[in-house]
Amino acid sequence: MIVVRAARPEDVEFLCEFRCALWPDGSADGYSCELDAFFAGRSCEPLEVLVAEGGAGQLLGFVELSIHRYAEGCTTDRVGYLEGWYVIPEVRGQGVGRALVEAAEAWARAQGCTEFASDAAVDNDVSTAAHKALGFDEVGLIRCFRKDL
Repeated sequence: MIVVRAARPEDVEFLCEFRCALWPDGSADGYSCELDAFFAGRSCEPLEVLVAEGGAGQLLGFVELSIHRYAEGCTTDRVGYLEGWYVIPEVRGQGVGRALVEAAEAWARAQGCTEFASDAAVDNDVSTAAHKALGFDEVGLIRCFRKDL
């Protein structure tokens, strides 16, 4: 049985582990500080963090959500946005990711959004397949550039 609920401060340790797995370029200390700020109401993003909890109370994954004024392929200026989505490898393909995304969509609807968007790295075929399996339409591929001035 999977229960999706709002994250709580006592989830920070697991959320840091999940964030490190999803975004390995960051640090556990940095993620911990960001999550502490989120739970204290001192951060602008994410607006919501949801976790999936298994029958034994084990956290199985999470989503981080925000609202964008613009998202590729969208026509409204209030788009629910899936900023981060992670499910532990041992339970992938068992409906955990689907439960998280469905709860994220419900959250976005409750915020007045009529569109929901996400992104994935161009070479992340696993994420692309997962998004498509949940009904997302691919609306484009972009490469971002930068340089020091």
